[in-house]
Amino acid sequence: MSVSASLDVSQAHPQVTELTVVDVRTPGEFASGHLPDAVNVPLDRLSRSLPELRRASAAKPLLVVCASGARSENAVATLASHGIPASSLLGGTVAWTAGGHDLHYPGNGTPARAVWAMERQVRLGAGSLVLLGLTLGLLLHPAFSLLAAAIGGGLAFSALTNTCGMALVLGRLPFNRRGVRAPSGA
Repeated sequence: MSVSASLDVSQAHPQVTELTVVDVRTPGEFASGHLPDAVNVPLDRLSRSLPELRRASAAKPLLVVCASGARSENAVATLASHGIPASSLLGGTVAWTAGGHDLHYPGNGTPARAVWAMERQVRLGAGSLVLLGLTLGLLLHPAFSLLAAAIGGGLAFSALTNTCGMALVLGRLPFNRRGVRAPSGA
């Protein structure tokens, strides 16, 4: 396989056994279903795993996966900046299942208790903080409305830079850390 920036499901599925699949979602998301034989290297731990990923890419091409494709694109860019070739799965696990392919589960082969996708967690967190800021601004002091403005600014910055500080913070919560599968050789 020649390494490109991204592969769609129809390109990736026939050769998935010839690839090292690296899932950059949180361990909780990974435990709720992942591509066959995938290893979990959460995006916030990618830098620490560069030596292992470099060795893995020498043996088999890397396919980086997340829920929708956004985090995997960031991971591919990070890997490329360190001279490690990789491809991203367009549409992530959402596209994989929409293409009629099964997800695999660690341990006993059944899905772990569902963990919301990180994007959904961010939307809940941001929306809750905006509502809290506006409510406190109306009831206690107008300065609390600045919380809503700060969240709005953070969301705009997140969109412009294609990064998400809130996702990094949420990824450190215990329910997003459970079920870690350490990469063996990846």
